[in-house]
Order: sequence, then C-alpha cells, then structure tokens
Amino acid sequence: MTRPAHGTLHHVELWVPDLGRAETSIGWLLLALGHTLHQSWDGGRSWKLGPTYLVVEESPALTARRYDRRRPGLNHLAFHVEDAATVEKLAGEATGHGWRLMFPETHPYAGGRQHYAAYLENEDGFEVELVATEAPTSD
Repeated sequence: MTRPAHGTLHHVELWVPDLGRAETSIGWLLLALGHTLHQSWDGGRSWKLGPTYLVVEESPALTARRYDRRRPGLNHLAFHVEDAATVEKLAGEATGHGWRLMFPETHPYAGGRQHYAAYLENEDGFEVELVATEAPTSD
C-alpha cells in the first residue's frame, strides 16, 4: 500500500447542528463527488475519497446552532470538479439537496474571470466551492 504524501490532508471534521440536514446536503455532495460512506455512528458520519475523509458530527458540545463562515475559523471547503459542465450539473442538482447558489449575479466567475466555480451554501451556513479543474475555452 502506498503511503499518502507527507503533509497531505488526513481528514476534516465539521460539527453540525442537525445531522439529518448535513446528510441531505453535505452527504449528497460528497457522494456526487465520488466519496463513499466510510463510517456511521449515532450522531455522526464520515465519507472517504482516497486516503482523506470528511466527518460530520452533531456534537452535544456545540456553542451555537448556526455556523458562521465569517467568524474566525474555517470559511469554506473547495473541491476539484472535472470540468465546467460538471460544475453546472452539480450546482443545478444541489438546490434539491439543501444548497443555494451564492453570488448568482456573477456565477460562474464569482472568483474572477479565470476561475470557473460554483459557490454553494447550505441551510446551516456551510459553504462549498466546486472548482472546474478544466475551465471552458473561449471561442
């Protein structure tokens, strides 16, 4: 077995106010991106892709019921997506899974003209960015 490269991300753990909502939005997105359900326990789930996994857990130690990405700490997670067509497909499907498109007036270039991405926010305030690994070519 090949060991992961030194310094690569091992896992991310998100504390969420409602596990069911997190499974609907974050779980759906991770499965759509190729992750598989890795672990399941009362109050938590994890999904894995390669050597890296992401945990969502409804912790009894939460100090707030809504996440605010503008406070110190994690702002958002960004995922590589195959191409612009896949960004659009996932962004369109995401609204049926608890996500809303952020910055619709500048989508898909909210990050600049050379950055093709969809910025999504779920009901609990978590943001993800889906970045086209291969941007569309200009004609």
